[in-house]
Amino acid sequence: MSIVNRHDFLKIAGQGFLALSGILGFAMLVRFLGYQSETDTQTEFDLGLASNFPVGSRTHLPNVPAMLIHNETGFSALSLTCTHLGCALEQDNDNYSCPCHESHFDESGSVLQGPATKGLPHLKVEQNDQGHLILFGPN
Repeated sequence: MSIVNRHDFLKIAGQGFLALSGILGFAMLVRFLGYQSETDTQTEFDLGLASNFPVGSRTHLPNVPAMLIHNETGFSALSLTCTHLGCALEQDNDNYSCPCHESHFDESGSVLQGPATKGLPHLKVEQNDQGHLILFGPN
């Protein structure tokens, strides 16, 4: 029976660890390169009757994610996806904050605090012939 000395054991363990690291790294690279983005992302949303959203209302639409705003001039919508890395924003009183990297935006979508440098995009809202609001999400 042969006993492996300390030097040989550490050499074998180091080579095994290096090989395992290489295999795991290669597997992660293959998974990353093989990523398929969602191609069937919905970009048009029927929000229901316009009369369901009174003047002065701000309605959070988590499935978009967006904020529907109805004021005296009509309907508008603000994307609630952070312009830094795409995290869903959370409402913080009248402002919005990113839970991922702490960007903050005011109620109109302007950046209050980075790392985001771009304001939130405004989304198109139309009313169809049946009186339903149609929101067009980001492409």
